Amino acid sequence: MSKPKVIIDTDPGHDDAMAIVLAAQHLDILGITPVSGNQSIDKVTNNALKIVELLKRTDIPVARGAERPLVKEPSYAPYAHGESGMDGPNLPAPVTPLHPKHAVDFIIDTVMSTDDVTLIPVGPLTNVALALRREPRIAKRIKEFSIMGGSATHGNSTPAAEFNIWVDPEAAHAVFTSGVPIKMIGLNLTLQVTADDAMIARCKQINNPVARFVVDLLGFYADKRKRVSGGSTGALHDPLAVAAVIDPSLIEFHDLHVAVDTRPGLTNGMTVVDYRHLRGAAFGFPQEAFNRRGEAPNAQVAFRADGPRFFKLFYDTLEMYG
Repeated sequence: MSKPKVIIDTDPGHDDAMAIVLAAQHLDILGITPVSGNQSIDKVTNNALKIVELLKRTDIPVARGAERPLVKEPSYAPYAHGESGMDGPNLPAPVTPLHPKHAVDFIIDTVMSTDDVTLIPVGPLTNVALALRREPRIAKRIKEFSIMGGSATHGNSTPAAEFNIWVDPEAAHAVFTSGVPIKMIGLNLTLQVTADDAMIARCKQINNPVARFVVDLLGFYADKRKRVSGGSTGALHDPLAVAAVIDPSLIEFHDLHVAVDTRPGLTNGMTVVDYRHLRGAAFGFPQEAFNRRGEAPNAQVAFRADGPRFFKLFYDTLEMYG
C-alpha cells in the first residue's frame, strides 16, 4: 500500500520535531516548508535541516517560507521552545542545502503537479494562505489539511486563542474559508495526550539516536512547562496532526463550522467552533432544534484521542529507527 503524500508546514519546535520523526516512517513526505512561528524563520529553518539530517532523510526538500505573518508583527515562543526554537538536543550545524524555491512556490508547484497531496500545517498558516492567494487552483487539488491549531474550548496564547492561529489569524481565516477539507487538531484534543515521566522512561529504553533525540526534546519541553506553568508534562500537539493522517481512527471527529476571529481585541485569533447541537444533546435538548442553526460544517474538529493507541504508534515508530 502506498503511503499518503504530504507536505509538512512547520515551525520546529519540539513537538514539530516529534511530528516529523513520526511522519518520516509512515508518510511520503514530499517536502518540509518552515514558517515563522515558534522562532524566527532563520532559526526554524535551521532546525528543520537538523532534523532531516538526524533522520538520514536529506532526500526530503526543505524550502524556507514566510518570515512574518500577513498582517501582524511576528510573535515567537522562547518561553516554550528556547532561544533556538529547539533547545535541549545538541545537534551539529546542518550542511544540507535548502531547496532553491520559496516555500510558497514549492507548495504550489508540488500540489499542481502531484495528485492527492495532504498538507499538514503545524505552525502558523502563513505559507499556506499565501499559496492559496497566489494560486487559487490548489484549493481544488489539495486532498485535505490536517491542522494543529485552534481550539474548541480555551486558548493558550490568550484565554481565547491558540498560538498557531493567534500568530496569524488572517492566514487562518483564509485557510478555513478555502473550501479544502480540514481536520482541526486543537488544544481541546492535544491537551489530552501529554508526555509524562513514564513516557520519557519508555523512550529511554528504546535507546537509538532518534529516541535519544526525543528524550532530549521531551526533557527540555517538560522542564520549560514546569517553570512556566507549574506542570510537569508537555502536550504532544503536532504529532497528533500527523497521527490523524496515518490512522484517522485514533481520533474522534465531528463535522462542525469553524470561523476565525480576525478583529482586534480579546478574542483575536479565536477559533469559533459551532457545536451547539453537540452541547444541546448533552443537556437533553432535541438535536433537530440545533441542526437548523448556524453555517454548514467546514471542518472535522477533533474531540477525543485514543491515547494508548497513539503512544503505541509513537513507540513503535521510534523502534523503527533502530
